[in-house]
Parts: sequence; structure tokens; C-alpha cells
Amino acid sequence: MTGFADFRALYTVRSWTLGWMSRVLCQVSFFALAGRLLADEEATRFLLIGNAVSIMVLEASVVVASTAWERASGTLPLLVAAPVHPAFVFFGRSLFGVAVGTVSSSVALLALAPLFGVALPWPAAVLVVPLITLVGFACYCFFLVLAGLALRATHLRNLVSNVAALGLIAFCGVQVPLVFWPSWIQAVAGFLPLTHGLQAVRLLLDSAGAGQVVAATALELLIGVGWLVIAVLTFRGFVESGRRDGSIEFAD
Repeated sequence: MTGFADFRALYTVRSWTLGWMSRVLCQVSFFALAGRLLADEEATRFLLIGNAVSIMVLEASVVVASTAWERASGTLPLLVAAPVHPAFVFFGRSLFGVAVGTVSSSVALLALAPLFGVALPWPAAVLVVPLITLVGFACYCFFLVLAGLALRATHLRNLVSNVAALGLIAFCGVQVPLVFWPSWIQAVAGFLPLTHGLQAVRLLLDSAGAGQVVAATALELLIGVGWLVIAVLTFRGFVESGRRDGSIEFAD
């Protein structure tokens, strides 16, 4: 409830539609136009799909900043004192980012695809919406880990979230195929969110077999749950160390 209240304070229907969504559509169009410039239909398709789904990464990264805000506002000691694990409090704190990101990414993909001549397999293409939500969940859990770490140095929150978001976009198959990168980067990307979820989206839109889509989807879900477990451990470590040395207080 607090997270959605924050969202309503930041945006009106008009500012979100004409401000944020116009930025999203322009950003995805920019990269799709790069494919047009190359006169390559496959490149246009690859870039449009990848960049539309990657909007979810930006939306999910907000949890790093919002978690740091709690320490800056002095509410963290109260949350730690509450009879519930703080990781689950903060999991819900910015969950609106996944909901809003699903809308942003889905609208960008489904609205821009016809404009750039990117064929989608209707009506199967509507299944891309829950897949984007899954990508959002996995990315959100990943950023929740970084949020727990950023609590120790809140002044680095924006640097941490931006570098991590750009890293996911660079290495997880958004702009170039995974095979473009050295094998060790491909191996690391296999444990990052977005990689397998984006692959599932591409397979679905390329009318691949159901088994391939399900396998990529299952991997994305497994990785998301794995990052959630790490997030719980990260917050537990922060709380326990803060209780020992009394460091849970206002941030500088």
C-alpha cells in the first residue's frame, strides 16, 4: 500500500501516459530504428523485442532506491522491530514496479510491433504478458538483493541500481545475442534474471515449440526464486549486524 501510494504521489494519469510512456515508446523505437538503418528485418525484430522487455528492468530497479529511502527517513528501526522478516516487507514495498513494468513493456511491444512491421503470432502473442511479469519478478528479486546491500551505503543506491540495470541490458541478450559475448560472460548471464525470460519471450513470438518456451520459463522462475532466497539472507545479515552494533539508524 505504501509503494502504490508513492507511485500515485509521483505520477498522475496524464504525467505517466504523456511522460513515462512517451519516453518508453521513444526509447524502444530508437533501437528498432537502428535495425531499420541496417536494413535488416531480423535485427529490427531482435532489437524491438529485447528493448521492449528490458523496460521491466528499469521498473524493477526502483526497489533499490525505495529501500534506501526507508533508512533515510528513519523508519528502518521500526520495520526491524516488527514481528515479520524485513525482506518480505521490502519485497512488497516496491512491488508496484513489477505491475507498472508489465504494462509499460507490454504496451511498448504490442503497440510498436505493427508499426515496425514485426509480425506477432496472434492470439498466442498475448501470452507474452505473463512472461513479462515473470521477468519482472526475477529482476525484482535480483534488485532486492542489491537493495539489501545498498542499505549499508545508501548514498550509492542510484549508482548501484543504474550499473546493475545497464549490466543486465548489456549482457542478457537485449541488444546483441548472448553468443556475441565471451563464454565466461555467457556463463554468468545464465544465472542472471532477464536472460531466460527474454529467451522465452523470443521463442514464443517466433512460434517455437511449447517445450522450449516452458523450459526457458522454468529457468527464469528458478533463477528468480534463487535471488529471492539470497535477498532474504542479505536482509537477515544486515539486521543481525545492525542489532549487534546498533547501526540501524538514520543514514548520513
